[in-house]
Amino acid sequence: MTKDSQTTTLSKLGSSHTEYKYEYSPELLETFDNKHQENDYWVTLNADEFTSLCPITNQPDFATLIINYIPNVKMVESKSLKLYLFSFINNGEFHEEVVNKIGKDLVKLMEPKYLEVIGLFYPRGNISIHPAFSYDNGEQMYKDILKHRFMNRNLNPQRIG
Repeated sequence: MTKDSQTTTLSKLGSSHTEYKYEYSPELLETFDNKHQENDYWVTLNADEFTSLCPITNQPDFATLIINYIPNVKMVESKSLKLYLFSFINNGEFHEEVVNKIGKDLVKLMEPKYLEVIGLFYPRGNISIHPAFSYDNGEQMYKDILKHRFMNRNLNPQRIG
């Protein structure tokens, strides 16, 4: 990979020393330029070992997070995303709050055309919780995607655990 102005601004990728944050740290997120801005395409990122804490019991909550987005100008760099998601490990919030916080942080970071974050939290007390966050940039095509995906979210329910 050649070095250019885009890759030299990425401080996490290729670093010989990785520092882990144990408290919520949105400043860890980094972007790079989308080199195919003329195309609409999906990017899907799966985080199969996401962990946060129950705000009441302080017990760990485990989930698979699915992040789908249609990039605009900026894209999230995956190592910075891994470190950011790890920063939730000692964060005590309900599942719905976690998913919405991640979604809003990614929208603020990238300003994508469309983005969704789905949390497939493993069962606790025989109940699994699957909150979903959706965003569109206001253009009709992406509004239509959001509406369609929102209206059809549970036609094919996912079961984990």
